[in-house]
Amino acid sequence: MSYLQAIFLGLVQGIAEFLPISSSGHLLLFQTFFHMENYEEGHMLFSVLLHFGTLVAVCVYYWKDLVDMVLEFFRGIKSLARPEKGQSAPPPARRLVMLIVVATVPLFLILPVKGLMEKAFYNNIAVSFALLVTGCLLFFCDRLAKGRKNAKNATVLDAFLVGVAQAIGTIPGISRSGITISAGMLRGFDRKFAVRFSFLMSLPAVLGATILELADALGGTIDPALIPKYAVGVVVSGVVGYFAIRLVNLLSDKGKFGMFSYYCWVVGLGSLIAGLVVPIFNQ
Repeated sequence: MSYLQAIFLGLVQGIAEFLPISSSGHLLLFQTFFHMENYEEGHMLFSVLLHFGTLVAVCVYYWKDLVDMVLEFFRGIKSLARPEKGQSAPPPARRLVMLIVVATVPLFLILPVKGLMEKAFYNNIAVSFALLVTGCLLFFCDRLAKGRKNAKNATVLDAFLVGVAQAIGTIPGISRSGITISAGMLRGFDRKFAVRFSFLMSLPAVLGATILELADALGGTIDPALIPKYAVGVVVSGVVGYFAIRLVNLLSDKGKFGMFSYYCWVVGLGSLIAGLVVPIFNQ
């Protein structure tokens, strides 16, 4: 791996992780059409570290929210141990912690069948159709009336249904950010809160997956010469990811989130045609 490749892959990770275009779907299409099947096997640690870079980007962008949530988490535990009479409604940050916990539950519910789901959808034809579906979701959600729900009044059912959307977003070609933001808007979330909740609720899932994958990756042999290149890729993924989050917030706030639908339709239709035509020429 060269430094240029590390920078390119960090750039792709930072963009595709947050823009609603499905990073897993793009990875599979790259593997299929550019014969990159053996890449992840040789650089599994780098793949994990790239995800860690985008995880840091979310933490930096929403650091105020995270600080408030951590403080309110411990204050909530304290209030359970020593309940106060006439206690008012919990602060928004404490409710947000509860909503994120609820939204994470569906991911655990699909763990027994996650492997079967990925295997069933892990081909370029299925990914192409999934990208077309993602495009339709983005196009439709932009045309919804502006919601008013936020951390103060979003319900447990709202959080659970957005969590179900996140579980569906594990299918390659279905954008996790796209489907969760769309689900939030369908449940009446304010546009800014829909984006904020989508990215914050991704933290437990991404952190858990990163820890598990890192344990597997560290079990192999690490070439010390690759460490500086890995570091460059991680920094690029984090920096690009930070600005990608800003872009998603900006476009969503202006009601232009659906502009990504055209990209998903073009890539989905193009890969579908290529997937059907290429085998004909290879016969």
